[in-house]
Amino acid sequence: MSYLEILQSYNLSVLQWISICLAGFLLGVTKSGLKGIGIIIVIILAFVFGEKASTGILLPMLIFADIISVIYYNRHAQWKYIFKLLPYVIAGVLAGVWIGNDVSEYVFKKLMAIIIIVSVFIMVYFEKRKSVSIPNSKMFTGTTGLLTGFATMIGNLAGPISNVYFLAIRFPKNEFIGTAAWLFFIINVFKLPFHIFVWKTVRVETLALNSVLIPGVVIGFFVGAYVVKLISNVNYRYFVFVVTAIGGISMLFS
Repeated sequence: MSYLEILQSYNLSVLQWISICLAGFLLGVTKSGLKGIGIIIVIILAFVFGEKASTGILLPMLIFADIISVIYYNRHAQWKYIFKLLPYVIAGVLAGVWIGNDVSEYVFKKLMAIIIIVSVFIMVYFEKRKSVSIPNSKMFTGTTGLLTGFATMIGNLAGPISNVYFLAIRFPKNEFIGTAAWLFFIINVFKLPFHIFVWKTVRVETLALNSVLIPGVVIGFFVGAYVVKLISNVNYRYFVFVVTAIGGISMLFS
């Protein structure tokens, strides 16, 4: 089957093509550091391709965008926190692989939405108190890591959860973005074999579709990176708070 025939086999309407190109552009934007809008990408792709199939279509684009983000923000990564989270995130991914075919995605999304919204309210509370006690809790780190790994494997929905952790650390803007970039690059590469060999959601056909969407990812990244430079550290924290909360509410009612 030729490249063109593979693309035609998806039988996408003009509106669906526009929607998935928008999703690619938004992916680039969110990987540039404008966190919290990933839920929109997940919803668009799930609507067009279905819940599980969309995870395999999205993953290679996530890895491509992670590479750009890692190159762009590499010097700002705080490896101490990556190493603290990584074992728990990997455990969460493995749990997601194991029970991914059996868990009710409807129930999962509702639970995750509640966790995200409650977490945001907790962070607002500690933000007002200027407390730094949460990041030092092994329970907080472990729970966040497990939920992040599980959510990223099941539906690429880990962004809002990890956002809460990095907000708690009180990272400046660039450290927030650089640390998250490396964490998710490592985890997304770790997920790839499971999507290829276990879930079989990444195939030659999906990679052909990815190649069409990649230019939008690149454009979105550099548009987003320009916008990020215009946002102060304080306003960046507020932006992530608000958009993360909106993402949780959207998940709750989607």
